[in-house]
Amino acid sequence: MDPTLETVERGADRIALHLYAPPGDAPTLAVLWPAMGVPARYYRAFATDLAAAGMAVVVADLRGTGASTPPPSRASAYGLADLTDDVDAVLTHLKPRRAGRRTILIGHSLGGQACALHLAAEPDSDVAGLALLAVGVPYWRRYPAGRRLPVLLQTQTLAATAALLRVWPGWGFGGRQARGVIRDWAHTARTGRYPAMHGTDLESALATVTTPVLAVDMAGDAYTPPGTVSHLLEKLSAAPVTREHYAPGPPIDHFRWAKQGTVLARRVAGWAASLP
Repeated sequence: MDPTLETVERGADRIALHLYAPPGDAPTLAVLWPAMGVPARYYRAFATDLAAAGMAVVVADLRGTGASTPPPSRASAYGLADLTDDVDAVLTHLKPRRAGRRTILIGHSLGGQACALHLAAEPDSDVAGLALLAVGVPYWRRYPAGRRLPVLLQTQTLAATAALLRVWPGWGFGGRQARGVIRDWAHTARTGRYPAMHGTDLESALATVTTPVLAVDMAGDAYTPPGTVSHLLEKLSAAPVTREHYAPGPPIDHFRWAKQGTVLARRVAGWAASLP
């Protein structure tokens, strides 16, 4: 299924939206937010599976990735707070399409963290549910014992390099990124906590989120093992959480699940249909 393309203007920047329409009317609109450095087009097969399961689907390109702008450069000062604000801007843009439907957010990795933080920042959000697919806080202490120090070293080295060069060039991880994105990601890896955003303690606000959550960890996922998923869910202490593991048979990992996601798409659609 080929999507149609729309854009959301964010000052001088632009967020690209890839829209997939299901056959007939859909009671649910799903807005999918990708992982760091992963363009929206990577999720085409999964978005098509979601549409086939009866959902209208929008896949957003994270700021600076895919068809969104600006390309990360030394002039790019945005970070996780801005990615979180983009979630609200896209939901506002989609309001006419959301009318009469339930809206769910689907997040993968960094995109899922931005979605969770959006709900913390917007206590009156009308989002009906949050599906977290391979999403956790990359806190080094929540990795298996043999990987903890390597994760700490890698994340802090990336942050130091991005600060020195004023941009992360994408050397072997995450694609080219604004230094603020890498700074905030490395902060969560070092401390297990989110930095204050626009002067607001969203870390504490996560505990007030009551939106239902479906959290799925993936077989073979070295980037987001179950302990890191648990670390995020512990912050969402007031939310009703459904926790699942996805192992479809063919080998998958932090990324390849999206190419083997037919069963998962049906599960997400079924869960969404159960929401108020």
